[in-house]
Formats: sequence, C-alpha cells, structure tokens
Amino acid sequence: MPDLSAGDTAWVLTSAALVLLMTPGLAFFYGGMVRSKAVLNMLMMSFLSLAIVPVVWVLWGYSLAFDGSNGGIVGGLGMIGLDGIGVESADVLGNVPDFAFVAFQAVFAIITVALISGAIAERATFLGWSIFIVLWATIAYFPVANWVWGGGWIAELGAIDFAGGTVVHINAGAAGLALALVLGKRVGWPKTPMRPHNLPFVMLGAGLLWFGWFGFNAGSAVAADGIASAVWVNTLVATSAAILGWLLVDVVKNGHSTTLGAASGAISGLVAITPACAFVSPIGAIIIGLVAGAVCALCVSLKYRWNYDDSLDVVAVHLVGGIVGTLMIGFLATESFTGDPELEGLFYGGGLELLGKQALAAAVVIVFSFVVAYALGLLIQRTVGFRVSEETEVTGIDLEQHLEAGYELTPATGPSRGHAVASASTTQEPGSVNQ
Repeated sequence: MPDLSAGDTAWVLTSAALVLLMTPGLAFFYGGMVRSKAVLNMLMMSFLSLAIVPVVWVLWGYSLAFDGSNGGIVGGLGMIGLDGIGVESADVLGNVPDFAFVAFQAVFAIITVALISGAIAERATFLGWSIFIVLWATIAYFPVANWVWGGGWIAELGAIDFAGGTVVHINAGAAGLALALVLGKRVGWPKTPMRPHNLPFVMLGAGLLWFGWFGFNAGSAVAADGIASAVWVNTLVATSAAILGWLLVDVVKNGHSTTLGAASGAISGLVAITPACAFVSPIGAIIIGLVAGAVCALCVSLKYRWNYDDSLDVVAVHLVGGIVGTLMIGFLATESFTGDPELEGLFYGGGLELLGKQALAAAVVIVFSFVVAYALGLLIQRTVGFRVSEETEVTGIDLEQHLEAGYELTPATGPSRGHAVASASTTQEPGSVNQ
C-alpha cells in the first residue's frame, strides 16, 4: 500500500481544478479579441478542446505520455484506457494517487490544444478544428510531454522545464504559426481594421487565466510544500513585472498604456515564468517577467513585417514567451532553488552547458511541432476542408458554423433555440453582427 499524502493529494486535485478553469478563461480572453461576428466560434474552439481532449487522454493519451519512454521518443500502450491504474495506486509519484496525476496532466493537454486556436481565429471550420485536435494531440503533444516529463530524451539530456515552457507554450505557439500559414490571411487583413470587440471580456479572461495559473505552476510541484510556495511567489511577481514591461513598450511606441497591453503582458509573463518558476529566485522571476513583457510586445509587429496572420498573437505571446522563459533558465537558474550544483545558470557561474541544453530542447520542439501541425493542416484542408468560405468569413462565422449570433441586436420573437434562432438572426439589419 503506497504512503499517500492527503495534503498533497488535495493540492494536486485543487490545482487541476484551477487549470481546468483556465480554458474557459482563455475562451473569454480570445473571445473578446475577435470581432463580434466570430465570438461564439472562438468560445466554442476552446470548449471543443474541453470536450475532445479528456476522452482522447483517457483512451490513449496518458499512456503515450507516461507509460515509459521507448527510445526516449514516446510512451507505450500498456495503459490504454487507463488500464492497470487502481484507486489506491501511486506508481508514478508515490505521494498522490495515480488518478490525481492523470487528472492534473489532462487539464494541461486541454489548454495546450486550445491555445493554438487563437492563431486561426475567425476562419477555421469546426470540423477541421475537431480533427486537428485529435491528430495534433496524439502526434505532437503526447510525445513532447513524454520527452520532458515522461523520461524521454529531453529529460535525459538534462534540459529542464518545470511546468510547460516547451511542452505547452513553445509546442502550441509553433503549431499556431504553422496553421496560420496553412489557412492564410483573413479577408482584408492587414488593411481592414480587426479590433477586439469586447475588451472587458479580454480583461476578465486574463484575470481567470492568472488565477488558474497558480494551479498550473505551483501545482506542478505535485506536493503542498516549500517548492510550491516559492513557485507561487515567482508566478505572481513575474506576471506583475511583465505587465509593466509590456506597458512600457506601449507607452514608448504608441504614447498610451492600453488594457489589451496590460492583459497581454500578464499572459506573456505567465508563459515565460512557467518553465523557470521552480529554478529561479524571486528577483530572477521579476527579471524574466520584465524581459518577457517587453520582448513579446515588440514581437507582435513581426506578423506585419513577415506577412502572416496570427489573429490573436499566439506566436508573439506563447512561442516567444516560451522561448524567453526556457532560455532564461540557462542564465538565472540558481542552486539554492534547483538543489543541484549542475543546474546553475550562466549568471551564477554555471557556464554555457545548461543554456545550450535549453536552447536545443526549445529548437527541436519548435521544428517538430511546426512540421506536424503544417502537415496536418494541409491534410485536413485538402480532404474535409479547414478554412471556411470567403462569404462565410465576411458574413460571420458564428451564423454559418453554429446557427447563432453572439449578440441579438434586434428584438427576438418566438423560441430561442433551434430553427427560430436562424430566423431571428437573419432578420437583423445587414452588418449588425459583423462588426
């Protein structure tokens, strides 16, 4: 009988619930950033990840991620359908039940997939997105999770990622870039203004993400202990510093501090501290936050310079932020937090070895995820179709894909479900839901 800790188990399950809340938070964050004619579709892309990924995770995802590591590449198939995991078993960690660890890792997989959707907002078919979720999670996310957390080649290399800089953010950011290139630019981009339609939604979503992220990072200690406490503090201060870094760029470049900048800065800080939160001091966390906020803010303009339409800046925030956090470990990791004299950053006398390992891990994940997502995007586009028609995009993806409008701007009559919704929506003034 394993020696289970009630306190650790309670913390892991609570953290899992906090991370689960992040996906609805992401839905609000992304939903507010799109135009009103696409808000429901954006919300639904996140909720579809909530619907599909847990089923896939139980059927084969957990096994591919954590059933050993064959050649350092992927887990086995011995735990398909969670076979062999009992109510009292604790083979993976020892201090918490295996089912608690399954739950915690499941919510990570959910939000990683959902993050990608922001790069292709307003132009992806619901069927195409559904198929992509299953295939990309299976071919990209589960193996990368095995590389880092399941004993695979990145773990063997000695590169470190506490809560998901490579597994979650670099992985999702590279996939988002690939899909943005496959699906192409939105109609009218970049000449047509495509401003966020609901900034209060964006701020609400950012707040929910920040709240849930304490489970994301501190929960990754998988124990209610000193490491979790230090991670909590580092997550707080890095995020705060990143807001300041982003707003500083806002003021210097545009002369204004914006709510969108504050919300985006918070997310960039959360992303960057994620891989490093257990390995750096609070001062190091502040430095990471400031750097990430400023660098991510500057990188938003890359899509205009390089002419790719990443609708909601997944590349600038998640890919770049993940790279910043992953590489900064090589500069700022300190033995007083890592507990290992071989895991010290350059600024603490550790030399270039750790930085080189971090850079290699980040580079391989970028290339791998990009290639997989690009190939899957092309496959889906050429078979069932991945991009909606130009007419649907211009009229509004919500009505065509979901038979609903996010905002009823004329008096509604009759039932509020079924065919009556379409009738009510189509009687609105032209353009009333397309702003």
